[in-house]
Amino acid sequence: MSNAIIVLGIASAACAATLVGGLVALRLRDKLHLLLGFSAGAVIAVSLFDLLPEALSLGSGYPPSTLLGFTGLGFFGYTVLDRMIVLHTHHDDEHDEGHIHHKVSRAWLGAGSLSGHSLIDGLAIGLAFKVSAVVGGVVAMAVLVHDCSDGMNTVNMVLRNNGTRRQALGWLLTDAIAPVIGATISLFFALSTGGLALTLALFAGFFLFIGASDLLPESHHSHPKFLTTAATLAGAASLYLVIYFSG
Repeated sequence: MSNAIIVLGIASAACAATLVGGLVALRLRDKLHLLLGFSAGAVIAVSLFDLLPEALSLGSGYPPSTLLGFTGLGFFGYTVLDRMIVLHTHHDDEHDEGHIHHKVSRAWLGAGSLSGHSLIDGLAIGLAFKVSAVVGGVVAMAVLVHDCSDGMNTVNMVLRNNGTRRQALGWLLTDAIAPVIGATISLFFALSTGGLALTLALFAGFFLFIGASDLLPESHHSHPKFLTTAATLAGAASLYLVIYFSG
């Protein structure tokens, strides 16, 4: 069986895992604050325990300060984009329309970033198999085990920002198909290991902002702190264990 078939098959499995996670989040919408807490922990854990270590491992040709600098660039770059949306709608703050527009824009920004990460996941699967079947298998396992959480996080990002069920489903489909697109693209070109490391470091910064500055505060807003804190720790612990046992 050719590598192309294997890569596309794994990417399709990642697509299915993402859909399952997102559909679970849609079904449990009345427990959104707990899902947000879980998602916050999961997103931060992916950044700290998956993306950053992988970036440092792949980017051995760069000093750690450079890779962490890209993480900082991702975090503060996302901050600027988020605040620009706030400023763009600030003059309408006294009107519901302006507030809703701001929240919808943030939903698109967050869901788009998560979908971009899924695209990178697909690229990583394809590029890893170009190195060796062993490396490809390890990367594929790591992608598959956290894609269910990716789908849940994407749906929660949209619902948390006043998005409709239809919009959440649309972004879920975008996120789900992204690894298949990424894997397909990987068949036609080779991204340098260093370039992939810098990209992963950048996305680590994106995810730190999404989890710590958006999902985590919102999950604790006007809800029991013990349950949401437990959900956050459960999300972080679950992703840590998944990443640890997947190698």
